[in-house]
Amino acid sequence: MPKRYLGNIITDTPTAPAGPYENSVASGVWSVAEAETYTRAGLWPTAGNAIIGLFAGGLTAGGSSSATNVIDFIKLSSAGNATDFGDLTVSRYELGGGSGGSSTIGLFFGGENTSGTKVNVVDYIAFASAGNATDFGNLTGNRTRSGVCSSDTRALSAGGADAISIDYFTIASTGNGSDFGDLNGVTKTTGLSGLASPTRGVFGSVADGSGNAISYVTIASTGDASDFGDLLSSSQKHGSGSNTTRGIFTGGGPSNVIQYITIASTGNATDFGDLTASSEQNIGVTSATIMAISLASDGGSKLNTIDQITIATTGNATDFGDLSVTRNNVGGASTIHGGLAA
Repeated sequence: MPKRYLGNIITDTPTAPAGPYENSVASGVWSVAEAETYTRAGLWPTAGNAIIGLFAGGLTAGGSSSATNVIDFIKLSSAGNATDFGDLTVSRYELGGGSGGSSTIGLFFGGENTSGTKVNVVDYIAFASAGNATDFGNLTGNRTRSGVCSSDTRALSAGGADAISIDYFTIASTGNGSDFGDLNGVTKTTGLSGLASPTRGVFGSVADGSGNAISYVTIASTGDASDFGDLLSSSQKHGSGSNTTRGIFTGGGPSNVIQYITIASTGNATDFGDLTASSEQNIGVTSATIMAISLASDGGSKLNTIDQITIATTGNATDFGDLSVTRNNVGGASTIHGGLAA
């Protein structure tokens, strides 16, 4: 096999840019032609193109009438407070737990509206420009707090509102969800959380009396979920997130426990460390290295705290910043998550 020259490295496996984001690396010395080729393909590190996480909707006070349509964003490369991104199409709370979408499109699934009615609404936003959400399609049923995960092409929404079914969506085209299969061994699934690698979707935190069950599916196929293992305790409404290899579940219950799994294998979760406060109704958003977690509620008061951890290590969380509006039961999405190969 001939040697190739790219990025001033002569090798069988030349260096390529790590991604199109402002903190991505492009090791080596590049010719203008090489850089231009990657720029045209949308793969060259570009100033201002940040890895961002979104927190959408939620309850600002007691009762469904306090449901909000606010979408906040943070830059995952640097700690700080969240700022306004735009609005959901419908004010709602108890959106899907996990990150849905690709590196360009973020999705928000279901929830309950200001009347306390469960909805089947799926919204989407374009990460590249702040603005209001647009209708993407509908879930196959009215769902609240389903488990959500994605590869770079397909998004899954599992369970929610006592359903055991899994819906799937093709991210590149708007439209309604289609049946994927069913969760395994559960009968009640409000309070589910989801995460993924590029090939496998994982769902945990089921509120049915055996709420420490973890199940998994192969995202590119269809079919019923299989048993993965167990969480450390029976609770619900964890924050969840992943890079391509490791999955994280945070809080729930409420508690301050952070736990992790290796997505490519099966087995029980392992202790990672602690959040800065006990919390349930958490939502996590991730880059390839960092997970930011909205600590939504301590079981009584609503919180505006955002914690952060480094996914590849273990240890306690540290402060990242605050939401723009104190609330719980939000939905999440990010430009990089475990279901993307970047």
